[in-house]
Amino acid sequence: MRRHLRIFPLLATLVAALATPASANPERWKSEWPNTDFSRSSVTDWSEILSGGPPKDGIPALSDPEFRKVALESRLNAREPVITVEINGQVPRAYPIRYLTWHEIVNDKVGGVPIAVTFCPLCNSSMVFDRRLGGKQRQFGVSGKLRNSDMVMYDVETESWWQQAIGTGIVGVHDGDVLKQLPSWMESWAEFSARNPKGLVMDEPDWSRAYGNNPYVSYDSSVRPFLYGGELPPHGIPPLMRVVRVGERAWPMNRLSAEGEVRESGLVISWAAGQASALDARNIGDGKDVGTVRVRDGSGRNVAHDVMFAFAFHAFFPQGKWMLPK
Repeated sequence: MRRHLRIFPLLATLVAALATPASANPERWKSEWPNTDFSRSSVTDWSEILSGGPPKDGIPALSDPEFRKVALESRLNAREPVITVEINGQVPRAYPIRYLTWHEIVNDKVGGVPIAVTFCPLCNSSMVFDRRLGGKQRQFGVSGKLRNSDMVMYDVETESWWQQAIGTGIVGVHDGDVLKQLPSWMESWAEFSARNPKGLVMDEPDWSRAYGNNPYVSYDSSVRPFLYGGELPPHGIPPLMRVVRVGERAWPMNRLSAEGEVRESGLVISWAAGQASALDARNIGDGKDVGTVRVRDGSGRNVAHDVMFAFAFHAFFPQGKWMLPK
């Protein structure tokens, strides 16, 4: 693993955080998580859960962010990725990855709908969830733990642990509960602003962070994922190739970029150039072109999906279906 650390030097300090069988023990975590019910969990192998380096809330989630009008935004590069949220009847909102890279979770409310906008850099997973569960609203934070290299979130109210890539509770009173994923997608700032000239974009948070810089330089060109010891994807698919996941199906990005549009399984999946990778160049806007994916049903409605790395899909959906070229 050490030979890959030169690719993203700011992660080198995390090597010491690799868990050992002794540290992968809930008893050792109870002092940090006194309100978490570790007797309720779907985790069968605790060694899968590692420290990502920062402690609980060491990566600070955001709540109730400020927004500015699209016309007033001048800091974003045209190719920079943003997470787009369009809820019927509400002004479309863009959440720049330059901020989510450093915060990973944004707790917000759109038209009365409490949402959690999430991004896990190590899996490239960006998902938006409805924060309501059983009629109760939840507030989410970053636990500092990883499982299969994916962020483990927690809710402030019960300190249950949640797996970001599947939106499912894995430890605590919410073990087995599933958050509703809302349709969202990642696109370039140019695409969002051109389509939504009267839209809103999340303003820069009031934290001292190198916003616009990528601390994971060349990560999506590395040979193996970081802090991951699981099985690699089948079919010769590179572990850090992006795939479009809908349910338990995954479409490799090289297929989508080659074909431009795929109509399968009741879906229309399109790919268009113009979006920079958030995990390539030091300056996010200078990243290689990874394109923008849109997923719609046969009636043109947006469909909830994720664009994640292939290794993460295989880890969380080992029996999933790979939608390879015919």
